[in-house]
Amino acid sequence: MDQLALLMGGFAAALTPYNLLFVLIGAVLGTAVGVLPGLGSSMAVALLLPITFALDPTAAFIMFAGVYFGGLFGDSTAAILLNTPGQSSAIASTFEGHRMARHGRAAVALATAAIGAFIGGLISTTVVVFFSPFLVTMATSFGPAEYFALAVFAFLAISSVVSESMTRGLAALMLGVALALVGIDGPSGTERFSFGIPELFDGFDIVVVTVGLLALGEVLHVASRIHRDPESLKIDPGGVARISRADFRKAMPAWLRGAAFGTPFGMIPAGGAEVPTFLAYGTEKRLADRQDDPEFGRTGSIKGLAAPEAAANATAGTALGTLLALGLPTSATAAILLAAFQQYGMQPGPLLFQRSGDLVWTLLASLFIGLIALLALNIFLAPIWARLLYIPQHYLYAGITILAMLGVYAISSSYFDLYVLIALGAFGYLMRRFGMPMAPLLIGVILGPLAETELRRALAVSEGDPSILVSSPITIIVYIVLAGIVILSAVQHVRHRRADRRAAAVAG
Repeated sequence: MDQLALLMGGFAAALTPYNLLFVLIGAVLGTAVGVLPGLGSSMAVALLLPITFALDPTAAFIMFAGVYFGGLFGDSTAAILLNTPGQSSAIASTFEGHRMARHGRAAVALATAAIGAFIGGLISTTVVVFFSPFLVTMATSFGPAEYFALAVFAFLAISSVVSESMTRGLAALMLGVALALVGIDGPSGTERFSFGIPELFDGFDIVVVTVGLLALGEVLHVASRIHRDPESLKIDPGGVARISRADFRKAMPAWLRGAAFGTPFGMIPAGGAEVPTFLAYGTEKRLADRQDDPEFGRTGSIKGLAAPEAAANATAGTALGTLLALGLPTSATAAILLAAFQQYGMQPGPLLFQRSGDLVWTLLASLFIGLIALLALNIFLAPIWARLLYIPQHYLYAGITILAMLGVYAISSSYFDLYVLIALGAFGYLMRRFGMPMAPLLIGVILGPLAETELRRALAVSEGDPSILVSSPITIIVYIVLAGIVILSAVQHVRHRRADRRAAAVAG
């Protein structure tokens, strides 16, 4: 009942005309960026992060609520219409969704994705509302060793899951940690890895890092391949997105199964929404094989699209709850949101509910409002989002470059930040060119300082005894689960390589 009372107070604050305006602005902007090919929800948050600095914290985070879910809705639109997922979490949606679009059911596919994203987000946000106090209570039992264990968990689990090569994932993680170490060392006040450059004494600004790697890196990558890659087939969605009662009844069990997969995965750093979306899709495929579904893998199955869509948004909802309650980002997008909190001088975690309770509950209430707004937008305006894809690439990516430059320069009016942005953009291009995953690097940049600080605190408390790092049941459980995830991921990577070799041998 306490949670209901606090949530009602959050709705009272969120339902003012001023805050509703920012919910809608965030929903529209997040979806518009997410629907563009190659951008995605994490880039939507990264690109729009600088423009919120002029707002008060409540309005800024209400806007981010719309951007956060709006980017996910947009990812699915590009995946269905162009077979180009805005982010890896939408890859599973392309399998059946694009088949449906190619067979004249684009409107049904868009409606299925929108409703699935709404149901997944609604279920996970409800879980966050009622169970976030339990997460907070659990977090109060965490000390430096436990937080260091969680950081290590995030580092290795994400690095091993999201990349086809564990070596590349770990290499990207090390690069992110290396970027995080630049600047003044907090405890000692010693300059490190700044090469005597005064502008680097404060380290790399996380906004510059994210915009450079994600936005400018993608622009350079597209520009390098603009004459190599054939243009994608553009499919007109044809009218307002719609779904019949029969299709709705068919999709409902898949939506619920997908949400059941996604909700728990948002609470653990296990590679974002990629794992649950593929698990949800695989489950629907196995069920279709048993039921001899003629649509699955041929003309496009509504169940094969509904489940991963619900799983992706359910993961996003509980990932935000984990960020608020524990201060632990479990995805690249959540890591960027953590940076947004830090820009306003706030640290997500147990104390956030005590010190900034009004903001937190207003933000949670705005998530429900944002989901409703996004459902309406994507049902009625899906054809308009599709038209954005017809903008010539040279205009589209030139505009993104200008937006990135202006946003970064507006933060500190520093030309040095622009030079760093260009350098990181080139680095982001090289990462894409050589298949280096981006999420481990971003997690390394964000969580690197946390891991270092908590490690030093734990060793200071134990007077240098490293056994304190595995001295509590929580740390032991975390490391055991981590070992299981890494071993399972290694086995899967080996299997995939063997399967690829067999396929190459057969083709040869």
